[in-house]
Amino acid sequence: MSLSFTNSIAVHGRARALVPLCVGAGAYLFFLYVGDTLLQDSDSFWQIKIGQWILDHQAMPYTDFYSFTRPGEPWISTSWLSQVMFALSYAQWEWAGPVILTALAVALSAAIFVYLLDAHLEIPRSVLFAMLAVVLSLHHILARPHILALPVMIAWVGMLMAAADRRGTPSWYWLPLMSLWSNLHGGFVLGLALIGPTALVAIWGIESGKQVRLLLRWFLFGVAAMGAACVTPYGWRTLLGATNILNLGELLSVISEWMPANFASFTAFEGALFGLIAIGLFRGLTLSPPRILLILLLTWMGLTHVRSIEAFAFLVPLVLAKPLGEQSPWPELDATGGESWPARYVTALGALMIVGAAWTSTSIYLSHHRFSFTMEQTPVAAIDLLEQRKAQRIFNAYQFGGYLISRDIPVFVDGRAELYGEKFVMDFFKAVEVKKLDNLTRLLDEYKIDATLLVADAPAAQVLDHIKGWKRLYADKIAVIHVRDESEGAAAPPSK
Repeated sequence: MSLSFTNSIAVHGRARALVPLCVGAGAYLFFLYVGDTLLQDSDSFWQIKIGQWILDHQAMPYTDFYSFTRPGEPWISTSWLSQVMFALSYAQWEWAGPVILTALAVALSAAIFVYLLDAHLEIPRSVLFAMLAVVLSLHHILARPHILALPVMIAWVGMLMAAADRRGTPSWYWLPLMSLWSNLHGGFVLGLALIGPTALVAIWGIESGKQVRLLLRWFLFGVAAMGAACVTPYGWRTLLGATNILNLGELLSVISEWMPANFASFTAFEGALFGLIAIGLFRGLTLSPPRILLILLLTWMGLTHVRSIEAFAFLVPLVLAKPLGEQSPWPELDATGGESWPARYVTALGALMIVGAAWTSTSIYLSHHRFSFTMEQTPVAAIDLLEQRKAQRIFNAYQFGGYLISRDIPVFVDGRAELYGEKFVMDFFKAVEVKKLDNLTRLLDEYKIDATLLVADAPAAQVLDHIKGWKRLYADKIAVIHVRDESEGAAAPPSK
């Protein structure tokens, strides 16, 4: 009987070691299969373009050279490493490259997430949390740098929480993780901001004398982490560049991913909030004030900006893992430490088989499927016509900026809102929505626009049909082009 029980524990340990990899492989294959849905944001175009520029020039951009409205203005890329990775993958496999890279990042995120939860929770709940986190993040899983940084964010916060749960401090060996994050994406500031609240979790409930010493060690780690975040080609400028986006004021309320959560209709995020409340009530969870503070902070972020919902989805379970695990009705089985080398060999062989199966599936799928960008972001025919007419100054829709950059056409505006500033982009949006007709005509004249490229149903596109000096040249289901009507004898626009 005892031998049978020991064997079952050994089998459980080997299976448990493969669970994160299985979850990651499942996530990878799923997002590979729906890979076209990852190509829906025109920012992917300029991200790749900048990455290719960095590779071609072996240098980093410090000013803008893609727009005609902000040429030479200071601008740095806080996602340069992600952009280079996307550019390399695109050069090798076209759009299949960014899709595979994004799917791998999501897979790694899910695997790390399950591995971290596994320290406190049983396998079914860990996997369930991972599935829910991915579902909550679906709206923002795109071929863009924030996804490549997602596994780093999860690993960093998991490391902080593990240190807090054992009443210790994080090892300085983890600091390169912050350096990697700060080169991948500007969201690394969240990792720095969470050090303080997590330190409070660590010191809560211990003797006052030990609290001071432990808090000091966390403070030193925080200073070191800030220094590690500056280990980029831009140095300390990385910190300023990453925070510029947060200073855009009213503009954040009109850019879709920075908008607050909308509960006009039921959403997965709304269901997750109800579930979080239900778990607390059903399990009778008693959390320390610092842990409650962390949960409230992450919830507030998700409510304030929809792009922060994935942080809520992946990080709140890490904060709750230890309290939930302490109330688990099932005992934890841990026999991995006593495995013999044959058992480890079997585990490693199983891991290789999973990776091999995923790669074989990728090769088979790519042999008969070609990924393509969503047509709504790529007005190919319209831009072909503008190139034939040699249009120089195009008043373009916000979502067309990335594609224009990919075609080496100077843009009026694109997704780099921090470059253009709050006033400029707000004036642009008001002009496109024709909140004031003067905004539209002023911008067209001030920037000497010779053609407009707007979304087919944009109010400005309809209004331009009736403005003297402009005529509709082309229209399809994606875009509308207006050009100055020379037959009207329109006066040349005044110079700036």
